[in-house]
Amino acid sequence: MTWEVLSMIGTIAFAVSGAIVAMEEDYDILGVYILGIVTAFGGGAIRNLLIGVPVSALWGQGLFFQIALLSITAVFLFPTNLLRHWQKWGNLFDAIGLSAFAIQGAIYAEKMNHPLSAVIVAAVLTGIGGGIIRDLLAGRKPIVLRAEIYAVWAILAGLIIGLEIAVDSWQLYTLFVIITGLRVLSYTFDWKLPSRHLGVSPKIHNQKQIGG
Repeated sequence: MTWEVLSMIGTIAFAVSGAIVAMEEDYDILGVYILGIVTAFGGGAIRNLLIGVPVSALWGQGLFFQIALLSITAVFLFPTNLLRHWQKWGNLFDAIGLSAFAIQGAIYAEKMNHPLSAVIVAAVLTGIGGGIIRDLLAGRKPIVLRAEIYAVWAILAGLIIGLEIAVDSWQLYTLFVIITGLRVLSYTFDWKLPSRHLGVSPKIHNQKQIGG
């Protein structure tokens, strides 16, 4: 039951996220549906490939596809003045999707008796895969690679489930709230991982090399 609920939450959150990003980029209605569906199911498809589950298993999730389509349709029909507040609420939807799918992916791998490393990888790929595909198709730098702490929370979810610290339904739902809260805190207070800047963009560096 927990798996289905988290799948439903993640599907709605990421389908909405993908649809609104598509509208921000002025995609037509077909592009909105495609980006919404890819965002909702892309991470699960990548996860299935790496843990040995046929990608075709996704087509058995008819209910979730219907939920995704209804969510995208609802967003597309929303009044424009409400959608303008996406920047305020968009990160929250993304945080909910990240948390729900990271936990769902970890549960999926753990039930298949995969080792801890595979459980963590499944959590990360399911939690961030759809968002990465969404950003790439929208011509944006993936948020997971440049913004506030993001993938770390998926790793944390996978670690906790892989170590069987959270097993019961109430523990998993509590973990979902905690991971969502941590992601919200990270973008609210701009928590970032350490990074290094070389001072010269790769593009400029390449141009200098070509020009001699």
